[in-house]
Amino acid sequence: MALQLNAVQEAAEAVLACVCAALQDAAGQVDGQPGCPCRSCLVPGTAAWDSCDDPCNESPGGGAGGQLTVNVARLYPSTEFPTVDRTLPAAAARGRTLCTPPAAMAVELVVTLLRCAPSFDEGGCPPPCDALGEAARVLHIDMVVVRNALECCLPTTGDQRRGRVVFVGEQRTVGPQGGCVGLEQRVTVALPGCLCPSEITP
Repeated sequence: MALQLNAVQEAAEAVLACVCAALQDAAGQVDGQPGCPCRSCLVPGTAAWDSCDDPCNESPGGGAGGQLTVNVARLYPSTEFPTVDRTLPAAAARGRTLCTPPAAMAVELVVTLLRCAPSFDEGGCPPPCDALGEAARVLHIDMVVVRNALECCLPTTGDQRRGRVVFVGEQRTVGPQGGCVGLEQRVTVALPGCLCPSEITP
């Protein structure tokens, strides 16, 4: 068995879609809570902190400020999902190429959500406590929304009969830095396989 060529891309797209939809739903349920940022995308490698301001009001589509990205952290074999296999099968250790992978291949994805952070004013005074408290409230709700999206929405996506197999990992706050503050959430997804070319009989 081998991985389908679009397996990683489809998993990343599903994560982004689930999180964005959940953020939009939360904005409709909680007064003052921003929705899914209009800057929401898959990125190659580690996400750059390009934007956490509010460019959306200047664009026809509108939407919330901030930045939502999903990137791949690693791809690895996992016989007992989501643990990483640390030893090679005996045949592979002897130098033979094995087409059949372990029970699962896993991709670890990173969700990064940034919002504006209160900062010093023009006079050099620190932000007031009420502004800091509001930013904290938004962040705390975002943290719960992102985790719930990966626990509840993500497993229902994909073509597998029982949905995707996922492991929702560590979440941590990031920033404030450069006027941005937010969260980083890791999630691991088991990937579907397919027959290697040499295993396909005409």
